Amino acid sequence: MRVIADREVCVGAGQCVLTEPDVFDQDPEDGRVLLLIAEPGKTYEDAVREACDLCPSGALSIAED
Repeated sequence: MRVIADREVCVGAGQCVLTEPDVFDQDPEDGRVLLLIAEPGKTYEDAVREACDLCPSGALSIAED
């Protein structure tokens, strides 16, 4: 699984960071999503899927392997 984050669509709500701070962060300058781990693997799979579902702007998606 690979996480795709569209920074142009991101509104900086931070739900992804609250859901899984090991994978997501926010840019200190504009508050938009930063990916810390683009291919998080099984350890983070459930939390990453939840973060994608919770994203209010739809900036996050998952590409399956």
